[in-house]
Amino acid sequence: MAGDEPVTSPDQHRPTVSARLSRLGAVVTILVLLAMTIGNHQGNIENLYLIGAAGLLLLVLIVDFVLRRNGLKSD
Repeated sequence: MAGDEPVTSPDQHRPTVSARLSRLGAVVTILVLLAMTIGNHQGNIENLYLIGAAGLLLLVLIVDFVLRRNGLKSD
Protein backbone atom coordinates (compact mmCIF):
# COMPACT_ATOMS: atom_id res chain seq x y z
CA MET A 1 0.00 0.00 0.00
CA ALA A 2 1.15 3.52 -0.67
CA GLY A 3 0.53 4.60 2.92
CA ASP A 4 3.08 2.11 4.28
CA GLU A 5 5.99 3.19 2.08
CA PRO A 6 8.48 5.77 3.38
CA VAL A 7 8.60 9.13 1.65
CA THR A 8 11.99 9.75 0.04
CA SER A 9 13.37 12.44 -2.21
CA PRO A 10 14.92 11.56 -5.59
CA ASP A 11 18.44 12.39 -4.39
CA GLN A 12 18.23 9.64 -1.77
CA HIS A 13 17.97 6.90 -4.40
CA ARG A 14 21.27 5.27 -5.31
CA PRO A 15 21.97 3.85 -8.76
CA THR A 16 21.67 0.08 -8.89
CA VAL A 17 24.79 -0.37 -11.06
CA SER A 18 28.18 0.71 -9.75
CA ALA A 19 29.99 3.52 -11.54
CA ARG A 20 33.01 1.30 -12.16
CA LEU A 21 30.85 -1.32 -13.88
CA SER A 22 29.22 1.39 -16.00
CA ARG A 23 32.62 2.65 -17.15
CA LEU A 24 33.72 -0.88 -18.01
CA GLY A 25 30.51 -1.37 -19.99
CA ALA A 26 31.19 1.84 -21.91
CA VAL A 27 34.70 0.69 -22.83
CA VAL A 28 33.39 -2.70 -23.99
CA THR A 29 30.69 -0.94 -26.03
CA ILE A 30 33.31 1.26 -27.71
CA LEU A 31 35.35 -1.82 -28.63
CA VAL A 32 32.27 -3.60 -30.00
CA LEU A 33 31.29 -0.56 -32.09
CA LEU A 34 34.78 -0.33 -33.56
CA ALA A 35 34.84 -4.08 -34.24
CA MET A 36 31.58 -3.71 -36.17
CA THR A 37 33.37 -1.55 -38.76
CA ILE A 38 35.13 -4.70 -39.98
CA GLY A 39 32.77 -6.61 -42.19
CA ASN A 40 31.49 -7.30 -45.65
CA HIS A 41 29.45 -4.12 -46.10
CA GLN A 42 30.21 -1.84 -49.03
CA GLY A 43 29.55 1.80 -48.11
CA ASN A 44 31.39 3.82 -45.51
CA ILE A 45 28.34 5.61 -44.12
CA GLU A 46 27.86 2.82 -41.57
CA ASN A 47 31.46 3.17 -40.50
CA LEU A 48 31.05 6.91 -39.97
CA TYR A 49 28.08 6.36 -37.67
CA LEU A 50 29.83 3.59 -35.74
CA ILE A 51 33.03 5.60 -35.29
CA GLY A 52 31.01 8.70 -34.41
CA ALA A 53 29.04 6.85 -31.73
CA ALA A 54 32.23 5.32 -30.31
CA GLY A 55 33.89 8.75 -30.32
CA LEU A 56 30.95 10.33 -28.53
CA LEU A 57 31.00 7.61 -25.88
CA LEU A 58 34.76 8.07 -25.48
CA LEU A 59 34.26 11.82 -25.05
CA VAL A 60 31.72 11.18 -22.30
CA LEU A 61 34.21 8.88 -20.53
CA ILE A 62 36.98 11.48 -20.80
CA VAL A 63 34.76 14.26 -19.42
CA ASP A 64 33.69 11.96 -16.57
CA PHE A 65 37.34 11.18 -15.77
CA VAL A 66 38.35 14.85 -15.80
CA LEU A 67 35.44 15.90 -13.60
CA ARG A 68 36.15 13.15 -11.05
CA ARG A 69 39.89 13.94 -11.06
CA ASN A 70 39.26 17.64 -10.38
CA GLY A 71 36.79 16.87 -7.62
CA LEU A 72 33.82 18.39 -9.44
CA LYS A 73 31.90 15.11 -9.53
CA SER A 74 31.56 12.54 -6.78
CA ASP A 75 31.93 8.86 -7.52
